[in-house]
Amino acid sequence: MKPTQKSKPDYAVYVVEGEGDKTHWLKVGAGWTHSDGEGINVTLTALPLNGRLTIRKPKTERDDA
Repeated sequence: MKPTQKSKPDYAVYVVEGEGDKTHWLKVGAGWTHSDGEGINVTLTALPLNGRLTIRKPKTERDDA
């Protein structure tokens, strides 16, 4: 099955472990906004067993890049 997403993702997906100065972010996927703006398709390149998933705009689109 071919993906129907546009080539550049709208979001980066990370697994985040730890808190404060000991926080570690690992990129594990990408997300694309639905054409109607009501949801996101997420593709994971790894399945995290620990930590929390965080979905953010890619750094190139954020003010704090």
